[in-house]
Amino acid sequence: MANHPLKELIATDLLQAGFDLVPNDQATPMTVHLPLDHWISVKALCLLARSEIPSCLKDKRGDLVAWKGGDTPDACTGSLVTEAACFRIRYPWDFLQLNEEVLAVVNNSEIYGDVSPLAQIDGHLHLGEGSVILPGVYIEGNVIIGRNCRIGPNAHIRGNTSIADHCEIGNAVEVKNSVVYAHTKIKHLSFVCDSVIGAHVNLGAGVIIGNDRHDGTNHRSKVNGSLVDTGRTRFGSIIGDGAKVGMNTSIYPGRKIGAGRVIRPNTIIDNDLMPSGGAAMARNGYQI
Repeated sequence: MANHPLKELIATDLLQAGFDLVPNDQATPMTVHLPLDHWISVKALCLLARSEIPSCLKDKRGDLVAWKGGDTPDACTGSLVTEAACFRIRYPWDFLQLNEEVLAVVNNSEIYGDVSPLAQIDGHLHLGEGSVILPGVYIEGNVIIGRNCRIGPNAHIRGNTSIADHCEIGNAVEVKNSVVYAHTKIKHLSFVCDSVIGAHVNLGAGVIIGNDRHDGTNHRSKVNGSLVDTGRTRFGSIIGDGAKVGMNTSIYPGRKIGAGRVIRPNTIIDNDLMPSGGAAMARNGYQI
């Protein structure tokens, strides 16, 4: 996340807060243990560290966030609940919340690539080595772009957006509040919003991802045959690694496209497409 492994991001925050990181074989009864599939607030962790009895720390949904007093949470005799920004990364859309939490604290710009004098930056930009921001690009919000990326010309990147190494964001593309993984290309005249785009993905020209329900309610996404409330009123798409989406494709809000799927041009994606191989196509707006 933000071009860093989650473990590294959490470790940096903990070290800055004065915690020491130790391997499991050096743990003591005073050691705080963290699952690796959670984002945790340092303030909440300090609350747990001050506990004088073996305790579990849970988020407001009841998920275990951390514990203290033994190698496993089974040894806990106390329980603490925090309202702070702590959550388990259970579903792919949780990466959007994680991205928002990480980028919300970015308060400076670090430019190691080249930015055209005809580009405009309103916010904070972290730009990696070898990356190029071309004329007409408008960046607003907190945006992190990795190494060897090509952005523009005339692209619009806004909100909390993370773009990994070796990506291409083409002419007149808009990317909003999204996570884009390495070696992905988003071609000209496309719109990507509130989405997680995997590595080595190619979105052809004119691909549009919707993100908004007309009734204003939370998006629900099907998981193992059941609809799950995502907790998000704006939710675009989850696109797996290596997927190829043809030009002029429209993707309904909240739809998932599995790894390696090939979508033919002019397709309307109104259902999830899991990674089963083959191609999807449409004629006159009807999926075949």
